[in-house]
Amino acid sequence: MAYHELGVPADRARFSLIAPHSFLSSRLAGIPGIKAPLLEEFGVRLVAYDLPGFGESDPHPIRNLNSSALDMLYLANTVGVNDKFWVLGYSSGAMHAWAALRYIPDRIAGAAMFAPMVNLDERRMTKEERQKTWEKWVTRRKLMYFLARRFPRLLTYFYRQSFLSGKHGPIDKWLAVSLGEKDKALVEEPHFEEFWHRDVEESIRQGNVKPFIEEAVLQVSNWGFSLADLQVQKKCPRKGILPWLKYMYSQAECELTGFLRPIHIWQGMDDEVVPPPMTDYILTTLFGSPQGPLNSTLDATDSATATG
Repeated sequence: MAYHELGVPADRARFSLIAPHSFLSSRLAGIPGIKAPLLEEFGVRLVAYDLPGFGESDPHPIRNLNSSALDMLYLANTVGVNDKFWVLGYSSGAMHAWAALRYIPDRIAGAAMFAPMVNLDERRMTKEERQKTWEKWVTRRKLMYFLARRFPRLLTYFYRQSFLSGKHGPIDKWLAVSLGEKDKALVEEPHFEEFWHRDVEESIRQGNVKPFIEEAVLQVSNWGFSLADLQVQKKCPRKGILPWLKYMYSQAECELTGFLRPIHIWQGMDDEVVPPPMTDYILTTLFGSPQGPLNSTLDATDSATATG
């Protein structure tokens, strides 16, 4: 497993942050747009890594989100992160962050999510909620979603005609997305274009289409868990002699289940890749209603980027 470190060294780290990347990206992305001095100012050690088959990481053909969480745990142990660490997820890479919250919660200090994607087949997602996201997508993205679910082998043709063609191309075409005006202005800037080309070239280093198909299928398949499993709930003993005996022994009538540590979510209101209705669903599912202030901020910084 290949990884890349940014920020402060291990012996100076106040916070350890592990970041899986999104589709058609690599460990080099880290947190797109982040400046090293900012990480150093807050004592952050950032460890970004290549997903299986991406960049310099070995393939793992039978991977799932459980194994993805275990990969993250293995990486943390390997680089000497012995305490709890924060996990970062942005866009489609968020599914690996969700998996960490579900499968290795005892090692996670909290999560930072930027426009996090969820599976449109979430069991609690209504038809209306699903439609609000679907209608924001361009026709090509809908086609890629359909093929990933029904005919994943056909993705080979589209991928080899685009990012595996050996040529550079525009981000919106390669990721089958529609960009807002601010995102269009950003991707036309020379420094972003340089970052984008370098990241894609590293992502496709092995020239193997299979890891990309696996990642696309993983996004639209059964994740093995639902976001509702992460919701904090009070679980009380059921009626009956065994639950009663357990209660008498432990004196703990109820216990909290779900992910019990902080989850911070940022969402661009003009995002058409992961549109706001998807985040609305996440908030409703995890929290029922907002648990803190929801601030609408007009930001003119150059640190944001569109990813798929």
